[in-house]
Amino acid sequence: MRIAVAVKQVPETKSVKMDPETRTVVRQGVQAIINPLDLYAIEAALRLKESCDAQITALSMGPPQAVNALKEAVAMGIDQAVLISDRAFSGSDTWATSYILAAAIRKLGGFELILCGERATDGDTGQVGPEMAAALGLPVITYVNHIHELRAGTLKISRLVEGGMEKLALRLPGVITVVKEIGEPRLPTFRGKLKAKKLDIPVLNLEILQLDKQLIGLDGSPTRVVKIFRPEIVRRCHLFRAETETQTKAAVEAMLALMNREEVKSA
Repeated sequence: MRIAVAVKQVPETKSVKMDPETRTVVRQGVQAIINPLDLYAIEAALRLKESCDAQITALSMGPPQAVNALKEAVAMGIDQAVLISDRAFSGSDTWATSYILAAAIRKLGGFELILCGERATDGDTGQVGPEMAAALGLPVITYVNHIHELRAGTLKISRLVEGGMEKLALRLPGVITVVKEIGEPRLPTFRGKLKAKKLDIPVLNLEILQLDKQLIGLDGSPTRVVKIFRPEIVRRCHLFRAETETQTKAAVEAMLALMNREEVKSA
C-alpha cells in the first residue's frame, strides 16, 4: 500500500505577517515550521504503516526551504519525500495549490490513500484536501478522528460532525483530512534524523509537471485577498460608584437602564 501525506511549511504562529501590497503571507526572513495540524496526518499514516505493509511519501509545495518540513517528516518515520517547488507557483490560492498537488500525485502515481491535516495555520481554510480530491476525481472524508481498520481495500473511519460522530467506510483510493483526536504525533527519532540528513529529496517543478501556466500562481488563482486590516476594538466603559445604600440602589437602576438601552439598539 502506498500512502501520500501532504504537508506544508508555515510561518511560526507569532511570526505571521502579511504583505500589504501583494496581500500574501510574508515568508522570506520569517521563522518557519511544519504546519502543526499536518503532524497529525503524519501520525495517522505512521499508525497505518504499523498495522499493514505501507510505504509513505510526504509531499510539500513551497519554496526551497520547505525541504526542512519534509526532513522533519522523514525524521518522524516517513519513508520518502518530494518537494514541489517553482517560482511560478508563488501566490497560488487553495484552488491553484490543489491543482499543482494533484498533478504531482498523478506524476508519482500509485497512491491508494492521501492524508492531509485539517487545515493550515497560515490560511486556515481547510480547502486544499477536498479540492485536491476533486482535482483527482477521488472520494474524500474530512474531520476524521479515528481510523478503525483497513480491510479488502476499504478504510473504516469515524469523523467528527456537529453534535457527534459519523462512522463511514471509504473505498480506496481516496483522500481523508484528520483532526487532532486522531492521535498525538510522535517525536522525531535520532535514527530518523540521521536518515533525513542524508536523504536526497527530489524536486518537481513546472517543467516536470507540465502544468497550464494560466492555472497556477497569483495570476492563475480565482480567489484574491482584496483587503487586509486590523479590526478596531472599541470598548466604552461606564463606571458606577456607590458607597451608601442609597447610592447602590441608584447605581443598580442606572445599570438596568443602560442595559435596556443597549438591548433596544441591538434589536
